[in-house]
Amino acid sequence: MATLGIDGTGQRLLRRLNPGPGGWQVGLATVATVGVALGLSALLIAVTGGSPTASAKALYQGSMASPAAWSTSLLYVAPLLLVAVGACVSARSGFFNIGQEGQVLIGALAGAWVGLRLAVPGPLLLVLVLLASVVGAGIWAGLSALMYRFRGVNIVVSTMLMTFLAQQLISFAVNTPWLLQESRLGRGTLSPQSNPMPENGRLTSLGEYPNLQLNGGLVLAVVVAVVLALVMARTRWGFRLKMVGLNPATARHAGVRVGALGGIALAISGALAGLAGALLLTSPVGTNRLQPGMSLNIGWDGLLVALVARNNPLLAIPVAVLFGVLRAGGSFLAATGVPSFLVDVVKALLVLAFVAPPVVIGMLRRRRLADQPATPTSTPTAPPAAAPTDPTAGSAQVAGSAPAASSAPVPGPRSTAPPPADPGDAGTKDAMEGRLA
Repeated sequence: MATLGIDGTGQRLLRRLNPGPGGWQVGLATVATVGVALGLSALLIAVTGGSPTASAKALYQGSMASPAAWSTSLLYVAPLLLVAVGACVSARSGFFNIGQEGQVLIGALAGAWVGLRLAVPGPLLLVLVLLASVVGAGIWAGLSALMYRFRGVNIVVSTMLMTFLAQQLISFAVNTPWLLQESRLGRGTLSPQSNPMPENGRLTSLGEYPNLQLNGGLVLAVVVAVVLALVMARTRWGFRLKMVGLNPATARHAGVRVGALGGIALAISGALAGLAGALLLTSPVGTNRLQPGMSLNIGWDGLLVALVARNNPLLAIPVAVLFGVLRAGGSFLAATGVPSFLVDVVKALLVLAFVAPPVVIGMLRRRRLADQPATPTSTPTAPPAAAPTDPTAGSAQVAGSAPAASSAPVPGPRSTAPPPADPGDAGTKDAMEGRLA
């Protein structure tokens, strides 16, 4: 039976993302690689027949030019941040969860089931929807930990493959009338989606269009990020989590239950991805309906946010804002004749620009240390024996007398005499002679 431990791939990636000293070198290299990534993005836009200047202007107008544009960007920030924080927790323990896309869908599925099946008045319905999403996605992610524990299935492989299973479950649910398919109105055609969420099951926003609107999901995501950052940095549980991620053998010898702690971290990661799915269901970022494609690659992009933030929940906040800006402004690129999928290319280049410098500099540093010649170390020799300090011995030698005899015994010549006879042997000889007589 396999023992729940730390995935080897996760350990290697965690070590490479933390190369050690040389922060100024990493900073300069990151600035250089970001510049190269932006230059390559402009080149790709020019090759596809677009204008880099017009594309940058459209991206700005769609994401930051007005309060309404900022409202759209911040709507995307909340689910991205929740997924990223969950990825930070699992990566800190050495378990790399890459199934957030499916966990987002499972969270939305659980929340839609509770919101559409329970007739609960007031804001209690919203609380139940959020809790159902957290619990459902947490259990879904915990299945990967159980598969590793009992069958030895790799965490990365299982979480990724379960994403496709989650997509099929959503498709089955919204195409089955007795599950979550929308109700028929007259003779209209049924669509593969659920009914809209009730009003008391939706998150409210502060502000009104065209002014800046802050949805409650953003406040919730920022609070979760700050709390988990403090927990991982200032509590015993966070220290144990880091110890398990860096050296599980040492953590096990220190009395840490490595398997249980890793499984809990993986479940927390899935639970936060499920909470992101609940935000897609209950906030204005979506249609407030359960749909097969409602995840909008939030799970994949949230994982990229965590990679760029180097598994730091606080650093994930500005990185999530950057990715939210790219998402909100991507829809405006079509007006300039640039394909919208180029936004994904730009995001991929930016991820490489932020992740590659610490890895490359760490490799160069290790190679430089390995190429340095070893410093020869001289073997210490024993000091010569000190001369005798007895004054009488010295005066005797000067006078020509014989040197003092050593106290150590001097072996003499080997003796050839027979050993002494045992007294008992004589008695035995006399008794034998008496019997013969």
